[in-house]
Order: sequence, then C-alpha cells, then structure tokens
Amino acid sequence: MAKENERLDQAVLAARRNAEKRAEGYREQALKLFPWVCGRCARTFSHGNLQLLEVHHKNSNHNDNPPDGSNWELLCTYCHENEHSKLKDGAGRTDTGNTSAPSTFNAFADLKALLASKKRD
Repeated sequence: MAKENERLDQAVLAARRNAEKRAEGYREQALKLFPWVCGRCARTFSHGNLQLLEVHHKNSNHNDNPPDGSNWELLCTYCHENEHSKLKDGAGRTDTGNTSAPSTFNAFADLKALLASKKRD
C-alpha cells in the first residue's frame, strides 16, 4: 500500500509541475492577459471552446514573447489561419517579397486562326 501511495504522490507532483510549466508558456500568459475574444471577428470563447482560440505573434517571431503580451493577439482558428495564409504563396512557402513578372503567354492567341483552318478542311 505504501508503494501505491508513493507512486500516486509522484504522479500528482509530476502533474502539478507540468501544469506550472504550461502556465509559464505564452499561450497561458496570453489567456490570462486578454479577454477571450477573437481580435478579428470578435467571436467570444468560453472554457468549452477555448481550444479554438490561438495566440498570433504580430511580428511572426514565435520567440518574441514579451511578458506584457505586446507581440500577441488572440485569434480564433479561422482568423489565425487566414492571417498566416496572407504570408504564404499557393505552395505554402513564405512570401519573400520577390515578385516575378506576370506571364505573357496566351493559350488562345492563335485560336481564331486554328478554327478558321479547321473550317476550310
């Protein structure tokens, strides 16, 4: 019985340590600092759906976590995804600011001539 109690005490201690460690994380800090409202669509959250509220780093640097939360804003999953999609191209790569010239190829450029030659045949 003593070994079971000791194992239970260790499990409880580990759980408390993990909870404290999570509480030090920026998500937990942001949830304590800010109201549980999406900064874009103003959807409100409760304990029941809090997993849908995410921390967005305004400057896109996930290592920049000031204790005052000045680099964070709370966004719902959908608004957060939308915010990050602005920074990526269609293949999921981050836009580096290099813009290529638009294509000048016109697939239908000679269509009229092709159709006219088909009619003659």
